[in-house]
Amino acid sequence: MKDIKSRIHSVESTRQITKAMEMVASSKLRRAKERAEKSRPYFAALHAAMADIAAGAGDFSSPFMQQREVRRSCWVVIAGDRGLAGGYNSNVFKTALTAMQGKECCVAPIGRRSAEYFARRGIPAVTSDFTMIEDLTAEDCAALGDRLARGYLAGEFDEVNVVYTNFVSMLSQQPAVLPLLPLRAPGTKTGGALVCEPGPEEVYDAIVPDYLAGVLWCAVCESFASELGARRTAMDSASKNADAMISELSLHYNRARQAAITQEITEIVAGAGL
Repeated sequence: MKDIKSRIHSVESTRQITKAMEMVASSKLRRAKERAEKSRPYFAALHAAMADIAAGAGDFSSPFMQQREVRRSCWVVIAGDRGLAGGYNSNVFKTALTAMQGKECCVAPIGRRSAEYFARRGIPAVTSDFTMIEDLTAEDCAALGDRLARGYLAGEFDEVNVVYTNFVSMLSQQPAVLPLLPLRAPGTKTGGALVCEPGPEEVYDAIVPDYLAGVLWCAVCESFASELGARRTAMDSASKNADAMISELSLHYNRARQAAITQEITEIVAGAGL
């Protein structure tokens, strides 16, 4: 009975922690979801502007659009800062390793778990300045976008991809791989005619780092909301499992207590008979 009671107290303490973490994740999730939804129109508008510049320039070429042999690829892998989020981090790493297989790679990790994961595997990092996703700002994404653009032009790597988690709903998060560089040739224009000074190629090349920053910021917002959603679901499941364990242990405790009382009564009756 003492062992069962001690186990019940232990599970109750764990349930208090998981319940508190679920409430914190739910509170942060509302703000993160709003931020992710607000970031999507910015990316769409920037992408449309770049397509209009390229499509309206006629014979257009940019070093960011040139296809070349991929000798080394760079991967921006966005994961969480901590665990206790179900399979969120492991799903991101599994997706990244599958896409990176057979290639010479370097990484630009975002999130403490991502930096630790690739450091353990000896994969070189382009930069380690963005290891806390919760503290990441749009200015940080702009700095990272500029670093990736300069590295691509300098030939440090021949392609850039980002691995992130797409926030579908509070109960569903899907890891995805999004190519960043080289940029694909645009299709038809999405808006009116654009007059670019000093020229469309110069304006396009100048906008590319901002475009990368916008994509990265959108991916960070989606990933952070996905992490909180996964943690909320995991902690809710853990709290429910703790409740089930407490009910089962309470049943065992009551049975043991009843057996002890029955034994005491039997001993008293037997002693009275003597």
